[in-house]
Amino acid sequence: MKNKIKDFDLNDLAYLNKRNLNRWRLILGSFVENNLKIDGEYFEIDETLNFLYDREYSENSGYSLNSLNDLNNSNSNERKFGKEKSALTVPKWISKVKKLFPKETVEIMQNQALEKYKLTEILTDENILKEIEPNIELLKNILAFKDTMSGNVKKLAYEIVKKTVEEIKKKMEIEIKKVFYGKKLPNSTAVNKIFKNLDIKKTVRHNLKNYNYKDKKFFADKLYFNQNIKKYNPYNIIILIDESGSMLDSVIYSSIMASIFTNLPYMSVKLIIFDVSVVDLSEYIREPVDILFKVQLGGGTDIAQALEYAKKITVAPDKTIVLLISDLFDSNDYKLMYKSASDIIENGSKLFVLTALDYNTNISYDKEAAKYFSKIGAKVGALTPNKLSKWISESIS
Repeated sequence: MKNKIKDFDLNDLAYLNKRNLNRWRLILGSFVENNLKIDGEYFEIDETLNFLYDREYSENSGYSLNSLNDLNNSNSNERKFGKEKSALTVPKWISKVKKLFPKETVEIMQNQALEKYKLTEILTDENILKEIEPNIELLKNILAFKDTMSGNVKKLAYEIVKKTVEEIKKKMEIEIKKVFYGKKLPNSTAVNKIFKNLDIKKTVRHNLKNYNYKDKKFFADKLYFNQNIKKYNPYNIIILIDESGSMLDSVIYSSIMASIFTNLPYMSVKLIIFDVSVVDLSEYIREPVDILFKVQLGGGTDIAQALEYAKKITVAPDKTIVLLISDLFDSNDYKLMYKSASDIIENGSKLFVLTALDYNTNISYDKEAAKYFSKIGAKVGALTPNKLSKWISESIS
């Protein structure tokens, strides 16, 4: 019995050592292949990793695979699995990555291929886009490169963005509705049980079991009424989104959030994007994907002009929240920006200034400008969407 246990332990140890050596070989890469051989079963994984990560040793990095392998002082022709140029192409690489790695790893490698190694072919080849795993980082890259896409590729990219946005929206919608429907709100959809609100169709449908065929009479043991959903003096939310490149995450979440807000019966929502000009996209508010494809990232920023537009479309200041989403780095005179902001607050509207709106709330913003906005009475912060919902619900309750 002891010998069997000993044999098992030794075999098991040998297996673990072999597996660990292969893992180290995958980590260290192909330039150690002469000193640390890889088993054939791991070759496909090694080839797939090398296709991407050998780019670390490109000519631009100051190192090369050849110079690193010279340290081994061996003949490359004798290698079983040498570093000769990979037969992989980007489309083949995408397929192999999906086959060999779990979903989370696939997303990481795709994102690194785009952001670190600039394999923009991923975004311009229709066949590759069909294979790629949709996620928020891919969405951001598509928006950054959408103007370089051809017709068919752009249509496919649109569908990928739409799918990703819908997934994000489902998650956000649950959070936001939990905030708003968890408390009594003004102008809510409370049922008023009067005859004019009687829902005849629903009442009949739910009481069909009570129909007496013999007497041809219908008895209703329960009446159903429509909710009082009249929008009486709803709150007006004016969302101003800075479309500079650093605000991309906030642009995505703001657009989705606006589409959710517009379905709440006690809110009237306007959505405006701006750089050095102002574009009112309120007519597209129910379709955040259309908004995202109209965004032009980069360029200057004229915040004062956006705030002035908000003033212009405000009809009931005491029932208006102006939501400025910007890093506050203005290309023009800050005094004009501060003057417009002060006017909004003095007129009776609430001004929220968000330096970031996303789930990471990674922020880079003009801290002095943020201090000034806070000083004049604006609420300033970097928030996740659900925390912004709490802010707004507390303001209108």
